[in-house]
This record gives sequence, structure tokens and C-alpha cells, in this order.
Amino acid sequence: MIEIISAKQISEYKIEIIFNDKTKGIVDLKNTIFTDSRNIFKELKDPNKFKKFKIEFDTLSWENGLDLAPEFLYDLLVNSDKSIKIK
Repeated sequence: MIEIISAKQISEYKIEIIFNDKTKGIVDLKNTIFTDSRNIFKELKDPNKFKKFKIEFDTLSWENGLDLAPEFLYDLLVNSDKSIKIK
């Protein structure tokens, strides 16, 4: 089971994430936030609201109730070719 063990904002919609399998990299969530038409994503277009995420139940969650599955974030990272394995 994949879990997030660390996350910090790098820039407006980019978050550096470390997963429990030692995969590390930067996930760019701008496309996700701006192309998903569900209301829960709309308020996160505001960078000040987006930056208020936390790790909760092994994934990222926001004050408005949005959480993104760790598997979704992992796939975004690995498929972006911007991931590395750390020791």
C-alpha cells in the first residue's frame, strides 16, 4: 500500500512528495485543479487555499474536504519522469 510520508509546497501548485517506498519527486497539480469541474476543486484555484494542505490518512487533504488518493499522486509523479528513488 502506497502512503505519503512527507509533502511540502515548492511553488504555486507543485508539491514535493516522498512516498513510503522511497519514491520522491515533484507533483504538479495545476492541471488537475484547473480541469476538474467539480466544485471541490474550484476553490483550490486560489493559491492561498491550495497551499493549506496536510498529510492525513497517508495522503494529501485540504480544508474544503478534498483528498487525493496516494495512488493517484504516485501515478502522476512516476508518469511525469520526475521521480527518483532515495536511500
